[in-house]
Amino acid sequence: MPAQQSLLIPSQRSSRGSARPSPGPRVRARAAAATVWYLRLLAVLNIVAVLSLPFREEVHEHNAGQFFTPYLATAGLVSAALALFLAVVMRRRKRAAWVFNLLLAGPLFALYALALTQDPYRDHLFNWLSAGLTGLFVAALLIGRREFYAIGDRSNPKLALAVGVGGILVSGTLGTLLVDATNKVPGASLTDKIAYTLLRGVSVGPLADRLDAVHAPRWVDITINILMAATFLLVLYACFRSPRGRALLGEEDEKRLRELLDRHGERDSLGYFALRRDKAAIFSPTGKAAITYRVVGGVSLASGDPIGDPEAWPGAIDAWLAEARRHAWAPAVMGASEEAGTIYARHGLDALELGDEAIVEVADFSLEGRAMRVVRQAHNRVRRAGYTVCIRRHEDIPDDEMALLVDRADQWRDGATERGFSMALGRLGDPADGRCVMLECRDADGVPRALLSFVPWGEHGLSLDLMRRDRACENGLMEFMVVELLLRAEEFGVRRVSLNFAMFRSVFERGARLGAGPVLRLWRSVLTFFSRWWQIESLYRANAKYRPVWEPRFLLFAKSSDIPRIGIASARAEGFLTPPALPSFTRRGRASAPEADKAVDSAR
Repeated sequence: MPAQQSLLIPSQRSSRGSARPSPGPRVRARAAAATVWYLRLLAVLNIVAVLSLPFREEVHEHNAGQFFTPYLATAGLVSAALALFLAVVMRRRKRAAWVFNLLLAGPLFALYALALTQDPYRDHLFNWLSAGLTGLFVAALLIGRREFYAIGDRSNPKLALAVGVGGILVSGTLGTLLVDATNKVPGASLTDKIAYTLLRGVSVGPLADRLDAVHAPRWVDITINILMAATFLLVLYACFRSPRGRALLGEEDEKRLRELLDRHGERDSLGYFALRRDKAAIFSPTGKAAITYRVVGGVSLASGDPIGDPEAWPGAIDAWLAEARRHAWAPAVMGASEEAGTIYARHGLDALELGDEAIVEVADFSLEGRAMRVVRQAHNRVRRAGYTVCIRRHEDIPDDEMALLVDRADQWRDGATERGFSMALGRLGDPADGRCVMLECRDADGVPRALLSFVPWGEHGLSLDLMRRDRACENGLMEFMVVELLLRAEEFGVRRVSLNFAMFRSVFERGARLGAGPVLRLWRSVLTFFSRWWQIESLYRANAKYRPVWEPRFLLFAKSSDIPRIGIASARAEGFLTPPALPSFTRRGRASAPEADKAVDSAR
């Protein structure tokens, strides 16, 4: 119990530590929510003030002379961007955002309170309202301080400083050039133009009108303000970004995971993919279960079921969720089974069915019968063309042959982007993966034309990892290789084989039946349309021909509002969405085992 209690966030520890129910945690949560709504409201008001000239002039009038406005009410894009960004990070309970707001709003409230003791300021009712709203915001910050527990990355201050200096130099230079080109008053010095640019970066109001030597058009003022607002947002992002997590799986973690797979690897066909070295592992307090994940875009993305003893899964899930809360990551699981999804649901996650995994039981597979006519004909046609298949464990392949296969796999990859995360190992030819199975297909002249690689699924199963082929080879080559594996599987002690994952399989199957409803038919038509670019329906058809058993797989998430973030993070992890990067002028050679060769099949 002490190990599990240490994983709780501060508010949970305090609430569980008291014997009697206390309204404290509820009040703190409401105070924290109030700060978020205040910032959202101020963001909307600032945007409206920027777009509405009368409202903007009214705000500027109450922000000068004997008047002052509530915290962050300045009628500027920078203030709007700041309030909006702070609302987002405060909602994610970032501790740094709480400190930032307190350092700004606290002294401001003290200044307002001091001003209200003097005659020119206390005579105006609006000043009392502004001081009251600012004071309430500060009070809400102090009351809800324990709710802001999420930590940031240690490198954030240095990164924010670099981004701020670089952004101000770029934005200031561009703004000064625009002012120099459009200034309507001749004879302005460079110092005046720079000062005007910096002041316009703060506000489009009368702040910079004191410089009589410079007068730029309105669109220049707005452009400068937008550039500075963008720079400010980048600085804030650098300040408050979540930690990215560990990049690679450590050797000790990999050893512990392999031990768990040796004992419980039969449970999940995706279990071996937990050994990807771009994932991190977190273990249950007993060490009998683990979850592997990767942090992408602020999303802690796990895949498959937890590894290890199901009785220890709750401990691993608690540890993983606690870490996600501590770093303000959105937790999500891709490709969980129904059994794991049920346990995740007990920890507050919701489920959305993604599709089905095709699993073929070797004992039930046969090429006989009318239903298998298409597969049988493709198999016979390719065999008559002289193609042969060699099936070996990776550990039985000589190093020079394996190097050749890795090189061919790299050449046959469809496109430069390497894809795969939840159902791909991310490397080929690593000595640690000796129990993987390689299928090598050669034509009548003995030239390699295609290969398949399967990872172990316990002692008597295989799970498809990699599919590569020469685009100029015979059609039906992949079907030929899969059938050869299924027919000869007993030679290797294999009883079941997991093939590709078919997303939204039930939609295609039920949508084509007689009596399908209009909504289901419409959804099927939409997916069929998008199948022109993504392998959605084709993967379902390619797997259905083997008459497999369909096992549903689920996407698990904590909040529905996080689904867009999770979708983008999943697309990035799988390689379907690649963020822009600087071009590489060096050709990537063959990867060594420690660097995790990423020969990942796009269809997997």
